[in-house]
Amino acid sequence: MTMGRPTVYTDQTVATAREYIQNFKNYGDMIPSNVGLCRILGVRRQTLYAWKDDPTKKEFSDMLDELQEAQKRTLINNGLSGSYNAAITKLVLTKHGYSDKSDNTLSNPDGSGIFNSMKITFVEAKQTDE
Repeated sequence: MTMGRPTVYTDQTVATAREYIQNFKNYGDMIPSNVGLCRILGVRRQTLYAWKDDPTKKEFSDMLDELQEAQKRTLINNGLSGSYNAAITKLVLTKHGYSDKSDNTLSNPDGSGIFNSMKITFVEAKQTDE
């Protein structure tokens, strides 16, 4: 049996986390984040992830997913309205799977590549009398 610090995970922890997600601006945060939640709960990031992976704390795991969705929504809405810096918004949204890369490859509707065929024919030059 391992001994460690007693857990600070209680019903109040869950209530505080939920309140943070809904009212993150009241805590001085521009977006809801794991970092902000750690600060409010007084725990380390590793503790949040341990609680997320603990099957006995399913409610907390769902809540962290909710936090990520709230973060994404806040970024998209404020990014589109121009309230947030576009470069920072884009940077943080990459953590949610978004990117602004464009694919310039050409392909047929079936996904196969487009190839141009070119035929080169050599023609003998005519000799001229000088």
